[in-house]
Amino acid sequence: MEKCNGEKSFTTFMISSKDDISFFQKVYEVAKLIPFGRVTSYGAIARYLGTPGSSRMVGWAMNASHVQPGVPAHRVVNRNGMLTGKVHFGGSMMMQQLLESEGVKINGDKIVDFQKVFWDPSVELNF
Repeated sequence: MEKCNGEKSFTTFMISSKDDISFFQKVYEVAKLIPFGRVTSYGAIARYLGTPGSSRMVGWAMNASHVQPGVPAHRVVNRNGMLTGKVHFGGSMMMQQLLESEGVKINGDKIVDFQKVFWDPSVELNF
């Protein structure tokens, strides 16, 4: 595991393991199914994949997804509808702009009427 400024770099470790690359690919496949104008959470994807304690790993996958074609990482937010991943987009407003272009309303880095636009893969994909 590499260290950066004396701290462990979990992302480097996670990406270097074949099992975790497979997990990342599973996350990307679920993310690709999120409909236009809808959002899901890191935890909802983790639960769908049968790993309810791996929300953070889903977040790491989303952070690394920018090199994966067709992964709508902007549609994955935290459990409260906050745009916690926005720092990983080209500009500080890019995630919000992408969601708003799909009709999702944002106020103060939080999705308005989160439950109305929330897409739960465990329900929608009949898991």
